[in-house]
Amino acid sequence: MLFEVWAPRAGRVQLHAGGRAHAMERDPARDGWWRCEAPGEEGTRYGFALDGGPMRPDPRSRRQPDGPDGPSAVTDPGRFPWRQEWAGRPLPGAVLYELHVGTFTREGTFDAAAARLPHLAALGVTHVELMPVCPFPGTHGWGYEGVSPWAVHEPYGGPGGLCRFVDAAHALGLGVVLDVVHNHLGPSGNHLPAFGPYFTDTHHTPWGAAVNLDAPGSDEVRAYLTGSALAWLRDYRLDGLRLDAVHALADTRPKHFLAELSGAVDALAARLGRPLFLVAESDLNDPATTTPRGTGGLGLHAQWNDDFHHALHTVLTGESQGYYADFAADPAGALGKTLRGGFFHDGTRSSFRGRPHGRPLDPGTPARRLLGYAQNHDQIGNRALGDRLSARLSPGLLACAAALVLGGPFTPMLFMGEEWGARTPWQFFTDHTDPQLAEAVRTGRRREFAAHGWAAEEIPDPQDPATRARSCLDWDEPEREPHRALLEWHRRLIALRRAEPDPGPLSATAVTVGPGGTAVLRRGGLCTAVNPTDGPAALPLGDAPVREVLAAWQPVDLPGPDGLLHLPPASAAVLRCG
Repeated sequence: MLFEVWAPRAGRVQLHAGGRAHAMERDPARDGWWRCEAPGEEGTRYGFALDGGPMRPDPRSRRQPDGPDGPSAVTDPGRFPWRQEWAGRPLPGAVLYELHVGTFTREGTFDAAAARLPHLAALGVTHVELMPVCPFPGTHGWGYEGVSPWAVHEPYGGPGGLCRFVDAAHALGLGVVLDVVHNHLGPSGNHLPAFGPYFTDTHHTPWGAAVNLDAPGSDEVRAYLTGSALAWLRDYRLDGLRLDAVHALADTRPKHFLAELSGAVDALAARLGRPLFLVAESDLNDPATTTPRGTGGLGLHAQWNDDFHHALHTVLTGESQGYYADFAADPAGALGKTLRGGFFHDGTRSSFRGRPHGRPLDPGTPARRLLGYAQNHDQIGNRALGDRLSARLSPGLLACAAALVLGGPFTPMLFMGEEWGARTPWQFFTDHTDPQLAEAVRTGRRREFAAHGWAAEEIPDPQDPATRARSCLDWDEPEREPHRALLEWHRRLIALRRAEPDPGPLSATAVTVGPGGTAVLRRGGLCTAVNPTDGPAALPLGDAPVREVLAAWQPVDLPGPDGLLHLPPASAAVLRCG
């Protein structure tokens, strides 16, 4: 079979495959590339030695059976015997569910997670969004320090396990989205710098040198990342990718890498004949992120909306530290602004950043381009104790949060266990095999929260296996109250959401937010009313007749002649209007 590797700085490259060494030759057609023919089949271990150095894994490895530092193994995910034909699931009308394979179940594998997929199908979500699954050192971790961006973490089940998971999801009508990390790799197990200029000191990120998107050699690096993205979508039949922290992708070239990537994904969708989409995590509040390429944007199909999360969080919890400060100054006003316009910081001053931030979205922007959520892995796991909203909010307030997420204008997303108000925390955990790196992460975490008044002994040790164990979902909870009632509430809200057409532009949702965060949202024929206060509220529903109560956390009557809906404290309802 043909083995290839890009190593532009090497004077000599050897392939080690199947226990034998083979001299590689320069490819005359591609600058910096080396190639050779050698025996190889499914499972053959191999790697490359540069200029007489140690054998290193293939940068484009599809499988790392012994971890990031071990040899690569020949495999072809495209040969998987798929059982399901799959026409794809588009983003419009989606309800996403973010999960972490390593803590969704105690077993922490694709196969164990697949066994729980019927729960998600019954819940009514449309897509499962997997947190990163690229290889990382050790067994358990969040996955954002992965390396080998073409491969699958072996303890989860490797390439075959991912294929089985996707096939099982498709059999239940569920799409699958994968979180991928292009903004940094490693550090532990990252062998890319030995092969070529994958990183550059021209720009710096919170993780060190930036991925090389615009310095010499960047053509190949861009192709490397784009090829990885397309391989996930093509070979594993995924429906979309979530792109981590795209604001850290420094690129000064005339055509930004993200526009190049979105164009390649759209072209692949056309070739495959099924919809594919890209969702960005970006803190820039820049409309160009999701503006189509034809009108000057980057062409990504959606982005996470942290501003909505922050506004909702301050209404529900009253927290005001850090980046919550600007939202906490007027929580109800912030919630109303984000529900109407998407971004809170749209050119306004951000005290957390110490400067103005963001630009406004056009009112005609499709609301589906923003993902709305009350919780996600970052907003839980990056807290000192990894505590969920359920650790401090009543079931009624959790029901209010669900109503605003699932009845709001944005594409909704839940974090695993949120649907039943899981009481298990989701904490930051690692399994670094490098003792120095492990200690640096441990002390860095404690130092970070010491600045906010936490004692070091209160911060969970990321390297302690008990930290990961505490973060695993308790699948007995949904059978107990109040978890069972919250689960049924989420099922009902999702069913109502999916019965309505796409919400259209941001301006299509009529929003009224009153004192304490009481809110009325009109979207299509549905009216969602929320009272997160500790007292009863009388909410005006407008002139359109209210025909029936479709869902209510606590019993409510139809409005009387005065048009007021009387909601008990910490309660919400959805009504048919018009």
